[in-house]
Amino acid sequence: MSSVIGSLKLEPALSRLDLLAMPVTAALEVWPAEAPIDGDQVLVAPIDPDLADTAAFCEAYGVTLAESANCVIVAGRRGEVTRYAACVILATTRADVNGVVRRHLDARKASFAPMDDAVRLTGMEYGGITPIGLPTSWPVLVDARVVATPHVIIGSGVRHSKIAIAGPALGALPGAEVIEGLAREA
Repeated sequence: MSSVIGSLKLEPALSRLDLLAMPVTAALEVWPAEAPIDGDQVLVAPIDPDLADTAAFCEAYGVTLAESANCVIVAGRRGEVTRYAACVILATTRADVNGVVRRHLDARKASFAPMDDAVRLTGMEYGGITPIGLPTSWPVLVDARVVATPHVIIGSGVRHSKIAIAGPALGALPGAEVIEGLAREA
């Protein structure tokens, strides 16, 4: 992967721990051996935290929406039990929360997790939540289009940086399940 995407100046994430949330650092330090890339191929770049939201970020840094992936936290409920999952989808799509995700979680109702819950449970900043370093009990549902993308830009757990990673590597994260049709075109 190039060390420049758009106007981002990327460097190995493990050399810039100041640009990562603690759960992300911990996950990178035990990177899965079966992943299609080595942990030192996960790259990070600093950004303006006020431009962390996808549309503003893409416009400011010359990254296309098709190269950007969002990680959304979903809460599925059945009775008194709430199960959480992360959905990783391209920025050009929307997660099928009430269909595919709800059925996958075996929930009667599914919705985006409240911001306070997502932040507290992940240990990451809202607007920077990433699939790397999530609680191990959570499924990480990855849309097949993400895995088919050569490289994607995702959150780093904080708003002041972004991670660049090979799309196929997201399908090899702990708890990851690649799902065809997880998202629909926006």
